[in-house]
Amino acid sequence: MKNIGLLVCLFLGFNASVVAQGNVENGKAKSVTCGACHGVDGNSAIPMNPKLAGQHANYLAKQLTEFKLASQTGGKEGRNNAIMNGMSAALSQQDILDLAAYFSSQEATPGETSEDNVEQGNKLYVGGDLKRGITACIACHGPRGNGTSLSGFPDISGQHSAYIATQLKSFRSGERHNSLNGMMADMSKRLTDKDIEVISSYVAGLH
Repeated sequence: MKNIGLLVCLFLGFNASVVAQGNVENGKAKSVTCGACHGVDGNSAIPMNPKLAGQHANYLAKQLTEFKLASQTGGKEGRNNAIMNGMSAALSQQDILDLAAYFSSQEATPGETSEDNVEQGNKLYVGGDLKRGITACIACHGPRGNGTSLSGFPDISGQHSAYIATQLKSFRSGERHNSLNGMMADMSKRLTDKDIEVISSYVAGLH
């Protein structure tokens, strides 16, 4: 619990000052090893690896901090991922701030929504499904999927649909449990595989 408390404090600190403290040029130099999976400018060409370009700096810093925490606790706390735990283990707080500042400063490439998923995707994203207790995605991520930096809601616009689908399923299964106040776990457990397919495809085309 002490580590979680520390994580919350660190996140609140990142929320207010990550841009001011992070150095874009230093982050670019430190991002060389990230490029293999996420692209030199953060626009991953691999569907299972997220695009980092244009993501809110405080969100990136939070995720890196939680990957590092998972590496320190054997996955019991933070966000557990075998690859990212290892990549983040040796990062200092300044490294995290610099990397977050660099990738957030890059321009994200747009994605596409399958025409088959536009209508149903819009219904779920904008209106949710009250009968099933599914909250509309727009409530947190906004009409264009950009989220908000101060609230900590990530920018999901143009993100790879395969990555979004994997994360929703991870939240649903409990494998991933680091969303704010557990909101994503609560919401995703109400989604069917088809819902996830439709929503993931829809947000890929938002920008």
